[in-house]
Amino acid sequence: MRASWLAVSLFALAAAACGDTDVGGDGDGGNGDGGGNADACVGLECFQVSCPGGGTTSVSGTVYAPNGTLPLYNVIVYVPNSAVEPLPVGATCDRCGQAPSGNPVVQAITDTQGRFVLENVPVTDNLPLVLQVGKWRRQVTIPTAVASCTDTPLDAAVTRLPRNQSEGDIPQMALTTGSADALECLLRKIGLDDSEFTTSSGSGRVHLFTGNGTPAFNATLGGATFANATTLWDTTAHLMPYDVTFLSCEGGQRTGTKPTESRQALSDYTNVGGRVFMSHWHNIWVEGAPAPTLWPAQVTPNHLPDLGNVTADINTGFAKGAALAQWLMNVGGSTMLGKIALTDTQHTVQAVAATTERWISLATTANNQPSVQYYQFTTPLTVDESQRCGKVVFSDIHVSTGDDSGSNLLFPNGCTTTGLTPQEKVLAFMIFDIASCVGPDIGFNP
Repeated sequence: MRASWLAVSLFALAAAACGDTDVGGDGDGGNGDGGGNADACVGLECFQVSCPGGGTTSVSGTVYAPNGTLPLYNVIVYVPNSAVEPLPVGATCDRCGQAPSGNPVVQAITDTQGRFVLENVPVTDNLPLVLQVGKWRRQVTIPTAVASCTDTPLDAAVTRLPRNQSEGDIPQMALTTGSADALECLLRKIGLDDSEFTTSSGSGRVHLFTGNGTPAFNATLGGATFANATTLWDTTAHLMPYDVTFLSCEGGQRTGTKPTESRQALSDYTNVGGRVFMSHWHNIWVEGAPAPTLWPAQVTPNHLPDLGNVTADINTGFAKGAALAQWLMNVGGSTMLGKIALTDTQHTVQAVAATTERWISLATTANNQPSVQYYQFTTPLTVDESQRCGKVVFSDIHVSTGDDSGSNLLFPNGCTTTGLTPQEKVLAFMIFDIASCVGPDIGFNP
């Protein structure tokens, strides 16, 4: 219904504009080309105007996570000029460089403060706006009239991502609970409504499965029991309906629940566009991946004692790492550029291959060996990087906030904290980045 409304609105706006060649109020046809040729414009293009002295009509704001407080980097913001198409659900090849749906009139990408400025926007009431990163997408209408040749700032209520499906598109996510981590609580903290957490047979955008962690909902949320994680990762077909799969640390590798067939299934899922976020002992999926995935060659494992609380280095040698470092400074996650305070840090990876992006690491540790806390690679590794569709992200730290996902707890009873710690902000950055397109980062120039 939203797309139909937009199509009708755009038709009406185009009809009105193209019947009046002086929409811009400056005698040049309102399309900024000085030709007065209304037939050259289409839809909302007919409401773009030329401004004196090199000025522009703009709208600006900050895009936030669904919680309305955490600014987000690398979100596309645009004014559509046609109906925005539905998003596909499940693992799909989403390469960077593809134009967003809706034939944008103008578009911009948020910076490391989450800010954007859309220039040369159409001068009209009820201007449609789309906010999108990966399959997170919200379509809104600017509630105030856009004034000609000046900036219209937007409120955070307009420029946050959706909290539920009634507000917009949310990726279909699977999340397995684990006794040593509580990633499900972090998804609540970034603003998702509890109604979006369901079992695998439910209609929520986050399907919860139990590893050896929280097994069911509390009575307030219906009390349903989660399916076992082994029923998620046992076949590629069971993984394919999910855009992103989150694997919370289970306190051990638990290899008996992850046979070779399951490891192959997870690899095949990422090869066609699936995204996987692994916490700590889920390193078994990388270290024990079957040939010819090349996953084991991406890491030098070294399972050493935990490192405790440390200050780690953010790799600013590539664009997305540099963006993370600056973003953390902007959101209060770091006090020194390129440094991040981590709590209860693990040590299972000593180094990564050149084909893998090392995000956060320590050159020197109490174990007298280097340690990599975050890394990412795209898949399939057996093809050229320009042809890859999936992402694998590994985190060697836990949420570590006091939230609990123990097997004796019911969701969301273990989610007891509210504010985001520095390392939770890193994880939040990763949650939205893993959902973004695969390819070079074009939103930040360090």
